[in-house]
Amino acid sequence: MFPRLFLAMTPLLFLSVAHADDCANATTQGDMNQCAAQENKAADKELNSLYQQITARLKDNPETRQMLVKAQRAWISFRDAECSFSASGVEGGSVYPLIHNNCITAQTKIRIEAFKTYLKCKEGDLSCPVPEA
Repeated sequence: MFPRLFLAMTPLLFLSVAHADDCANATTQGDMNQCAAQENKAADKELNSLYQQITARLKDNPETRQMLVKAQRAWISFRDAECSFSASGVEGGSVYPLIHNNCITAQTKIRIEAFKTYLKCKEGDLSCPVPEA
């Protein structure tokens, strides 16, 4: 019985993925919310990759590495508080996930640019805490 039920439901699984993949043409609130969540996840993945690159470069400087960890934790707290505040006007509504995720993504993209700048530091740049690779 289970295999037949699963096979019968398989098109429904692909249907929701197809809707989510077509974010440029999303028209329902559910699809827009799902697309915003996907964009948020992608930005978070990029941020985490850059963070790992920076921590790897700081492996020989545990004090600076610990400052990065502290700064990142503070940034996450700020981002979350800022986006909760920013989306508070629609809290409880169906558009809340869209507004909240868009804010998280925007803040994350700003942080991504900061990390990219750290990773481009040239040797001798005294204003940059991340050594050149």
